[in-house]
Amino acid sequence: MKLLIVYGTTEGQTRKIARFIESALEDCGHHVTIADASDDPPPASEFDAVLIGASIHIHSYQPAVAHYVRQNVQVLNQKPSGFFSVCLAVASDLEEEHREAEKIASDFLIKVSWSPKMVGHFAGALKYTQYDFFKRLVMKMIAKREGRSTDTSQDYEYTNWDAVKAFAMDFAGKLEVVKT
Repeated sequence: MKLLIVYGTTEGQTRKIARFIESALEDCGHHVTIADASDDPPPASEFDAVLIGASIHIHSYQPAVAHYVRQNVQVLNQKPSGFFSVCLAVASDLEEEHREAEKIASDFLIKVSWSPKMVGHFAGALKYTQYDFFKRLVMKMIAKREGRSTDTSQDYEYTNWDAVKAFAMDFAGKLEVVKT
């Protein structure tokens, strides 16, 4: 099948996750095109299925992702599609953090009128080396509260790659059902 992955990223972790999913789906024999939402991705109508990923920053996703979904929502609602949300809160041990991340995703999907067949939630990364002074300070305080590393001289990845692969395989499995 011909698949499209569109992603929005701020520090690059969502792109890394999208590339990982791309590789997993190609290993299943699918032809995958990947595009950054801010780079004028191709229309969803040109593909058999679409995955869209975005990261949560300050309780919202990248505007380019919302714009892409709104432009293609009718097609997205008619064919196999999935959404993956990347948020550091997913790595939290606090259930309320998980619920908040899920609510942000749910509210986003309602706002753009999209009903994807699958939704995945993945932890992102602390990219201390890419943050400006203020953001580094805020993220360090959050990390300390969560019991995470506060050494700002390096970055920390919290993405569960097994969960990402399971999401990709589940999506691929749903495509096989559609194909038959």
